[in-house]
Amino acid sequence: MALVMPLDCSDIHNNDNSRPSGVYTIYPIGSTSAVQVYCDMVSQEGRWTVFQRRMDGSVNFYRPWDQYKFGFGGAAGEYWLGLETLFHLTLRKRYELLVDMEDFSGNTVSARYSSFSIDPESSGYTLHVSGFTDGGAGDSLSSHSGQKFSTFDKDQDSYAGNCARLYLGAFWYNSCHHTNPNGVYRWGADNTLYAVGVNWYHWKGHDYSLKAISMKIRPVH
Repeated sequence: MALVMPLDCSDIHNNDNSRPSGVYTIYPIGSTSAVQVYCDMVSQEGRWTVFQRRMDGSVNFYRPWDQYKFGFGGAAGEYWLGLETLFHLTLRKRYELLVDMEDFSGNTVSARYSSFSIDPESSGYTLHVSGFTDGGAGDSLSSHSGQKFSTFDKDQDSYAGNCARLYLGAFWYNSCHHTNPNGVYRWGADNTLYAVGVNWYHWKGHDYSLKAISMKIRPVH
């Protein structure tokens, strides 16, 4: 039997469409590149490879460039897959993006984008996202398209200051953000510190920190 080395969760599903959501191993750059991810096999026909997930505040996301480059956390819980892995994935296939989110009252919404990719590190891992479809969340990401990724120790945003330090996160900041998925995990509505939480502005504004958010990709067929 041939050794199957899936590139992403879509490959895993296509190899066996009975596989449930959960943690799987993918190989974005061949046999030496094994990395664990959470595969969402349920949302909107499934096959999604999750590259960012917040759900309980157990992992600190205020981290330096190298950790965002290579990834941190654990695929069973909160984690960031890593910009380098994400770049290699979007280099090899054309992907769409789904952002699922939930507030502390149990309401769930989403935002979907028909095209998602990032550039190599030499170009700052610049984000390219387009083709918005509203699942109730509104569009808080398109304004970040064309931006390089920024962390507190590598400022590549369009603002005179340092967005990552100001808003205690890391993201494709513009000047500065409509969404801060890697911000501080806080509990719902809180306006004591402006826009530092896990925000999605067009759904809940800058003073509401979400209970859960996940960003996930799958190949466009």
